[in-house]
Amino acid sequence: MTGQDLYRIRDVQRMLGVSRTVISRLVAGRFVQPLRGRGGETLFSFRDVVLLRTAHSLRKAGIPPRKILRALETLRANWSQDKDLTAIGITAVGTDVAVRDDAGHWEAESGQLLFDFDPPPESKGSLNVSNIQSWGAPDEFAEAAAKEAEGDLDAAEAGYRRAIESDRLYLNAYLDLGCMLCVNTRYEDAIAVWHKALLALPEEPLLHFNLGVALEDSGRLEQALIAYHRCIELQHDFADAHFNAARLHEGLGQMTRAIRHYSEYRTLSSAVES
Repeated sequence: MTGQDLYRIRDVQRMLGVSRTVISRLVAGRFVQPLRGRGGETLFSFRDVVLLRTAHSLRKAGIPPRKILRALETLRANWSQDKDLTAIGITAVGTDVAVRDDAGHWEAESGQLLFDFDPPPESKGSLNVSNIQSWGAPDEFAEAAAKEAEGDLDAAEAGYRRAIESDRLYLNAYLDLGCMLCVNTRYEDAIAVWHKALLALPEEPLLHFNLGVALEDSGRLEQALIAYHRCIELQHDFADAHFNAARLHEGLGQMTRAIRHYSEYRTLSSAVES
């Protein structure tokens, strides 16, 4: 329709487990703005799905809907217009909606710094990238990698996609498939892969970085910047993300931001060399 991934309500509910009540309240507040498909079907963008996922995680942490909506309204009103709510690290700290940055967690409505002595309920027993990689590659992934090495890209793509269907948290399958698509200038397909990966692994910096590269290669520079900044929020010492962000800010004439990121890149690069 517009070249972007679109999701029906039942797809969103299946992927996230989010209730129609949460969806309806965010639509009413214009935090998500679905499109209308054929026959008036409601369709959500990837950005909408990310924000719905955030709201759902806050509800699961026990935060009342009204408090979530007030916090989002405050963030929307006070956050600079060139940033998207989906680019902010929004999380639950106790019974508060908090925003995460390098300084820690601060309460979304008041701006007060919060101290998180206990992890939120949903983080207990959560998976991280090292856990996932320790499982080892499934058969589908190993076969796909072999097909790619042989130059049979169609078979490799099919194999990587089967691996992802078998295990939606398998990071390497997303990485290899997305990179293979980018190398072959299939940027839209690669972007779709990174979007799907981020629904499963939203805290993985490398996925945000790779999404930024694909968006940049497809000419969507402002969206690429959002992805690079999210990568940096998750991993501040990701030097290449600072470098790419600096280049884009420079190209957009935003020299103060460009200088800041170039400086961070040089500092991080020097630390690695030493």
